[in-house]
Amino acid sequence: MVRDQVERRGVRDQRVLDCMARVLREQFVPGAATSAYDDRALPIEAGQTISQPYIVARMTELLGVEPGDRILEIGTGSGYQAAILACLGATVVTIERHAELGKSAVERLARLGVTGVEVRVGDGSWGDPGGAPWDGIIVTAGAPAIPEPLRRQLAVGARLVIPVGPRYQQDLLVVERRAEEDWADWSDGPVVFVPLVGEGGWAEGGGREGVRREGDRREGG
Repeated sequence: MVRDQVERRGVRDQRVLDCMARVLREQFVPGAATSAYDDRALPIEAGQTISQPYIVARMTELLGVEPGDRILEIGTGSGYQAAILACLGATVVTIERHAELGKSAVERLARLGVTGVEVRVGDGSWGDPGGAPWDGIIVTAGAPAIPEPLRRQLAVGARLVIPVGPRYQQDLLVVERRAEEDWADWSDGPVVFVPLVGEGGWAEGGGREGVRREGDRREGG
């Protein structure tokens, strides 16, 4: 998976590649061990999905995580992305709006011995101002626009990685806070994620998560 689906598509951060190899995806895909390493998003509880391996690796690489960083994740899902961030040495606060998913993620991470991850249940679409400034923010659902509070919750020099666009097609945007009142934004290419539901996102859900759209320069599953 790491060699064929991640490294060959251009992910070069060796620390990210190592963590993708160490954190076994099959442990985060309930009842689907035989397809856990398929090059596609897979269903999990609450009608949600676990993202394509390449997407997880690429978003992590774009975030630029360093040991000791405090990272905010919006959209816990199965806990897979949070486990990758923890493997890189980050302390993670992750917010999940589905109580069922939040509970199962807590249990799964504890069972696997993953430390440094705090799972909360609630609307994470406006981030967590009480914990700001964050050394990185990663959003695993598509927003109609970049929520302004997320920009302002970044530490100077930190990045926000977030899919932004219509419900069924987005661009993976990177926002870097370069100074107190200076942000730079750029796109890493097209993606398709489930909608970010909440005050800072969409009013209701629908769609698919974590795959590259057809026609992208790096094919998705």
